[in-house]
Amino acid sequence: MLFKREWKHADKVILVVASLIVGVSLCIIGSATHINKGAINYDFVAKQGAAFVVNLLLVVFLGNYDYTRLKRLAKPLYLFNLLMLAAVMFLGTSALGAQRWIRLGPLTLQPSEFSKLIMIVCMAALLSERIGKINTWRDIVPVGLYIGIPFLLVLKQPDLGTSLVFLAIALGMLVVSHVKMSMLRNIAVAGIVLAPLGWHFMKDYQKSRILVFLNPNADPFGAGYHIIQSKIAIGSGMLFGKGLFHGTQSQLNFLPENHTDFIFSVIGEELGFLGCLFILFLYFILVYRALLTAKECRDTFGMLLVTGIVSMWTFEILVNVGMTCGIMPVTGIPLPFMSYGVSALTTNMMSLALVLSVHMRQQSTIFL
Repeated sequence: MLFKREWKHADKVILVVASLIVGVSLCIIGSATHINKGAINYDFVAKQGAAFVVNLLLVVFLGNYDYTRLKRLAKPLYLFNLLMLAAVMFLGTSALGAQRWIRLGPLTLQPSEFSKLIMIVCMAALLSERIGKINTWRDIVPVGLYIGIPFLLVLKQPDLGTSLVFLAIALGMLVVSHVKMSMLRNIAVAGIVLAPLGWHFMKDYQKSRILVFLNPNADPFGAGYHIIQSKIAIGSGMLFGKGLFHGTQSQLNFLPENHTDFIFSVIGEELGFLGCLFILFLYFILVYRALLTAKECRDTFGMLLVTGIVSMWTFEILVNVGMTCGIMPVTGIPLPFMSYGVSALTTNMMSLALVLSVHMRQQSTIFL
């Protein structure tokens, strides 16, 4: 009875919108990957589709889970997060010059993806006890160290994109924690001052991505190749697109990573400007509905939890779409619910479940 009563108040709009995005994703992944080594197969679609079905069951379970219990689990979750990220350094497998994955039997998981959601839970628990009390550097330093350790572990992999997501999550959650604007301004100034120092610790390929962002034609067949091909793909789709399975840049493999990082480029080429607008509209509804849940939440932990998830989704959408259009550097950040990847999809579906859990408990309390 409790299960039915709570799900009666679920935000069905956000669940339908997320499912629609995944549905479009499966079509685009199928179009981008159905020709593999000269043969036609839909292995990527099958794996992503199976992961989505399993994750729907996970959404039902987590949605029915009382999110307030997570606050008591914050400390063990934080320790588990550190151990998981440290394990990547010793047990992880390498690909494309980075060591970010752990193989568990037939599955290859990316711990840094799950780490984002764990840090949202841990930060929400930490900041919920400090609302309105972070006014000086002495107050902000412990918070910075708290998120700084996992941030550095992810950066070491190296995974600059995901580490930047950590900062976006922290900033979003600090803003709603009633931190003084003067303190936020000081943090921003400190970040700008220290940014040149970070250049010296970046890998050569990371430096190249920033340089070709400023001038892609400086290395059109090397570091600038991704951006150039992506802009060609999106631009060639024009208003209505070339149609599914008919994109030349994607189908002829001119566009790299067309089912992961650059899946939005395939949408632009095959579904056109209108297809891109439709996807962005779905994302707008997703973020807007989550923001409403955060606004209506009456406990600080739930509000911070949803705010962290919204910050993560918003940053990833803006950066991914921006890099495919050439207005952001290439960072390897996946498009939420859209890019291929079991770890990324699972993280986003679990995030969705927590948003639903917060929303249902607020509404069920109102109508008791």
